[in-house]
Amino acid sequence: MIARTDALIEVDNIHKSFGNTEVLKGISMNVAKGEAVCIIGPSGSGKSTILRCINGLLPFEEGFVRVGQHRVHEIHSEKAMRPLRHQVAMVFQQYNLFPHRTVLDNIMMAPIQVLKHRRDEVEERAMKLIAKVRLSGKEARYPGELSGGQQQRVAIARALAMQPEIILFDEVTAALDPETVKEVLNTIRELAEEGMTCLLVTHEMRFAREVADRVCFTDRGTIVEAGPPAQIFDAPQDPRTREFLGQVL
Repeated sequence: MIARTDALIEVDNIHKSFGNTEVLKGISMNVAKGEAVCIIGPSGSGKSTILRCINGLLPFEEGFVRVGQHRVHEIHSEKAMRPLRHQVAMVFQQYNLFPHRTVLDNIMMAPIQVLKHRRDEVEERAMKLIAKVRLSGKEARYPGELSGGQQQRVAIARALAMQPEIILFDEVTAALDPETVKEVLNTIRELAEEGMTCLLVTHEMRFAREVADRVCFTDRGTIVEAGPPAQIFDAPQDPRTREFLGQVL
């Protein structure tokens, strides 16, 4: 595991329960600056909950999370969360775009309203991001006029508009038709290759093998095994990892 002094994200022994169900049972992991880490595992193993604890969307009962200089477990108000929201963006399985706003407006809203950046500066940045996710010419369209894959790329551009240091991706292709998955994965691949720190929950095993610096396999609220993709996919050490990969590969 990467030395803690080098970690941009540090998660130490976090426990999270919903009612009487303990979903995370002592999760610890580190992510270095510029690293792409994929979290894989069966449904209900706590993958998405890990991301939500890291970016402060969910409180947890035990352990701590540090993102850069932010000690997430010590932040208790939405106002105090704003610097963290600037540093850490999250892209969800559901696109969460405003249906009555154009592509351009969806991308520009948060930098103007949350970061208080100048409108002309934000618009210039947004147009570059629209080109980056290969949606030039779609800036005046509404979400309902776009395919699922196009909407998800707008969601990625919207996340990038906040100029984050880290992006969390939560099963961003799970709701997409197979033919639109590739275009979204290509966008994420480019971000990882450019050095964006990425933490991805995904069921796309081939993508995880190709893009990740490390892969973490979770099951029943624990990280069972973690290592380079070649180790996890070609020579898994734990029987649970072997069983899971035997079912999905």
